[in-house]
Amino acid sequence: MLKGENCVLLILCFILVAQSPVAYGQSDEDKRQAYLEELIQLQEDPPSDDFVTVHDATWLDWVERTGALPPNFAEMPSIPLLPDPLLIDEGGENIPVETRSQWKQKREWIKKKAKHILSGTFPPPPENVTAHVLDEKMEDGVKIEMIELRFGEDNKAKLTLELFTPPGEGPFPVFMTQWNHRGWAQIAVRRGYMGLVYAGADAKDDTREYLELWPEYDWSTLMTRAWGAHRAVDYLYTLDRVDRSKIAITGHSRNGKQSVFAGAYDDRITAVISSSGGTGGEIPYRYTDKRHSNEEIEFLVSRRTHWLHPRLRFYWGREHKMPIDQNSLLSLIAPNSLLLSSSIREGKAGGDPWAIEHNYQSLKEVYEFLDVPEKLGLRLRDGLHAVEARDIEAYLDWLDVQFDRTTTIEWENELVYNYSFDKWKRLSGETVDPENFPVIPADRPLRARNNGEEITSSDEWETPKKDIKEDIKWLLGDKPAGVSASPIRGLTGRDDYINSFISRPEVSNGRSRNIAPYNAMGDYLIGRLYYPTDAKGEMETGEDDKLPVVIYLHRFSNTGYDATNLNALFEDILSEGMAVLAMDLIGFGTRIEEGTNFYERYPHWSKLGKMVTDTRAAVNALESLDFVDRDRIFLSGFALGGTVSLFTAALDDRIAGTAVSGAFTPLRNATDDVEGLKTYSHLHGLLPRLGFFTGDENRIPVDFPEILSAIAPRPLLVFTPELDRHADIEHVEQSIKQARSIYEMLDASTDLQYRSPHEFTGFSPSQQEHLVEWLDEMSGLSGKN
Repeated sequence: MLKGENCVLLILCFILVAQSPVAYGQSDEDKRQAYLEELIQLQEDPPSDDFVTVHDATWLDWVERTGALPPNFAEMPSIPLLPDPLLIDEGGENIPVETRSQWKQKREWIKKKAKHILSGTFPPPPENVTAHVLDEKMEDGVKIEMIELRFGEDNKAKLTLELFTPPGEGPFPVFMTQWNHRGWAQIAVRRGYMGLVYAGADAKDDTREYLELWPEYDWSTLMTRAWGAHRAVDYLYTLDRVDRSKIAITGHSRNGKQSVFAGAYDDRITAVISSSGGTGGEIPYRYTDKRHSNEEIEFLVSRRTHWLHPRLRFYWGREHKMPIDQNSLLSLIAPNSLLLSSSIREGKAGGDPWAIEHNYQSLKEVYEFLDVPEKLGLRLRDGLHAVEARDIEAYLDWLDVQFDRTTTIEWENELVYNYSFDKWKRLSGETVDPENFPVIPADRPLRARNNGEEITSSDEWETPKKDIKEDIKWLLGDKPAGVSASPIRGLTGRDDYINSFISRPEVSNGRSRNIAPYNAMGDYLIGRLYYPTDAKGEMETGEDDKLPVVIYLHRFSNTGYDATNLNALFEDILSEGMAVLAMDLIGFGTRIEEGTNFYERYPHWSKLGKMVTDTRAAVNALESLDFVDRDRIFLSGFALGGTVSLFTAALDDRIAGTAVSGAFTPLRNATDDVEGLKTYSHLHGLLPRLGFFTGDENRIPVDFPEILSAIAPRPLLVFTPELDRHADIEHVEQSIKQARSIYEMLDASTDLQYRSPHEFTGFSPSQQEHLVEWLDEMSGLSGKN
């Protein structure tokens, strides 16, 4: 809870925002002040720590003390995709890095930006590092030393090390990690490495005092720990038994983050392993907003208040304005060795294999430019956030390869989202000439015939509606012939084993049961039905013993329909007397591996086409259950799930109503501020055929205005947050206006509802509350519960 002057400052900002709601005054400073006020107004999580910097207890304290303001985002280039480390002045002149001197120039620029936004500044290396052996002993041939380093003014700063030297003459490679990873170093010693653990971790942190000893620097906690690791390297360089060309650092989670800082700012560290470092480790910030299931900037800076620089918070909700990203920071490690490692399904705790692989692909270009592609590694395991001995052994395998210590171990970087548009073109052999498609104005009236006359009736609308559906089907690809699943005979409690370590939603006012093998939906798909129960724990249905059902489709989440942000929503829906069906979409949750070779198996189909087919199969399954009201089956979803919902509803008239959030921005007139069609064709591989229209977006045969109109006259609720960085809000509203003309013609103008709350990207509690009210009304349950 905010107290005292922080509360006063926050109230003042609320008043200022209310008086001038992001009108962004005339001057540069006025605009920056307005951005700050807006950010304070929208912040979600109260601070969970009373320490941000050595001077400040809260982020607002830091803002007040420093007078720091966000950049003038309006004057900054938008970079919706990952920034390119091999471009100078990206968003401006876009000068390619083609020489080593240019790379040196870009590298120094990245360092400067990284210190400003991520790590903070830090002191130069001290020149008075001294070592004191506190204890020394031998164990099974291993020399164990406890060492205290002293340095800085009057030797007030210290760093405690535990050093393990294996038998032999050396020089030895070094495996360096933090105090709480001593067990990792034990394994390294058995593999012939000198092990070193240093007191820069939650378990023992000598570096916290550095903040007070060097108060003129604005470094973050993780940077002080990384700087402490540099002092450990200072000591290693004094030892003849150390092979200076083979010094590796690693750490897990927050220690992975600090290991990245350590390697990025000290070239003497010749290998870095970031183990489940998550956001600030292996994951770019651009892929951490609420469309994804990892730690976003707002979460990090409010829950981990001192890990990273307070200035990072300015970019929450405007991640595409960051001049650098985590791939930029990681590129500073090149040409030294770098391994990115995480779990493919650890979810909110840190993992996101799709985001990590995009980081990897960006870094691959840097390592190839520097002629050392073999020094970049990727290891994606399964399971939860923690690691076990098998993982540490694999890290050492990779180090052995990097340090030329093995001739028997081979390393292969395996990707689970190994998609690129160019690869798909090779697999499919497809070519599309956009010149064969007519130019379609983005603001084309949907009621206009080809001859210019206006469509005035539902009968006249049937032909263009049919054409829209055919265009949608073409975009979704060539669906292979198949057969329908057997009718669902009942529900079961049986689960796939992967569900045991995915946090699924739980409800207190109902039960959940699976539609699962051996009586599955569609092409052997598992779904989970959440339904309300009475006092006896029995299914509670309406007066006609039929339940309306919402099929809820998830966001871009490596854990599929995980519990994050869904428990309360599902409970609220059940409270209205409705059921919810949830399932993992292909490429996510239990189905990540199913999506890896999708285009090798179905080169002319599309992943979005498969998602739509699976959703329609879910409708088939629900219709076969005698307690489901087949006339009241609704679709809802956020981000990816919203997009799938729109496409499905446009093609399937059985859908009674559809409600989506953050589901689209029109593609024909998408600006450079958003990903546009590349979201579908290049990034996620959802609709590869769209990629042929890059640069010719005005020839896309079907866009979201038509998709929305094809749903008419059935009820449709659309949320697009005003500050959603993935949407051109004016063009979204234009799409709504175009679709509304069809709803009005069909006498259903009130059945298209649009809301644009003043929020960043996300599916907020207020949106969810409105969704539940809408479902209650549309299902006819209003007033009955």
